[in-house]
Amino acid sequence: MTDPLLQQDLPETDEAQAATKAAVFNAAERLFALHGFQNVSVRDITAEAGVNLASVNYHFGSKDALLFEIFRRRTSELNRERAKMLHEANARHAGKPPVREILEAYFAPPLRWGAPDNDRRISVQFIIRARSEGTADMREVLRNDVSHLARFADALMAARPDLPKEDVYWRLHFCLGMVHNNRFAEFDRLHHLSEGLTREGDVAALLSRMLDFAEAGFNA
Repeated sequence: MTDPLLQQDLPETDEAQAATKAAVFNAAERLFALHGFQNVSVRDITAEAGVNLASVNYHFGSKDALLFEIFRRRTSELNRERAKMLHEANARHAGKPPVREILEAYFAPPLRWGAPDNDRRISVQFIIRARSEGTADMREVLRNDVSHLARFADALMAARPDLPKEDVYWRLHFCLGMVHNNRFAEFDRLHHLSEGLTREGDVAALLSRMLDFAEAGFNA
């Protein structure tokens, strides 16, 4: 029989290492999303994950590298969903979908992720934090990586060839502001402003309102 004390020093199997890495990733995402990047320590993460204190550096290199890995993975997953919806819209309309369907492909994935009953809500909260609290690497990506936006700009130009390209870019920019400001956590403020008229917990209804407004902006 293996001595339990000696067993603690045995290296983890590949499967155990993968499980440890996933536990660190998920614990960090949750803590950062809920409490902010600066308010969470490596010790907090490993305690939440139930793993050794050295696990963050071993699996990710550093706290900042862990933050960037979460950011990179979640934004990639989100943008793949958007690209899939846009591809499907292109297929339905012989490569020229209408403005509303293009915008829906951009708006719908983060709204669905952010719904109160969606397990991915934490991921959206993390991405929101990244926009205001992100590391230098995250800020660099947010400033300069526009590849996921380019396909939407191109689709909108095809849908509205009568508009100057400059106008399409500006109108898309205003639509991005809608996405960044439409978070379920902010609805209480709107509820107070409207004296109870606007409480919105229905993702489908919220998406419809956003699309009505944005589509009108592109068709003006």
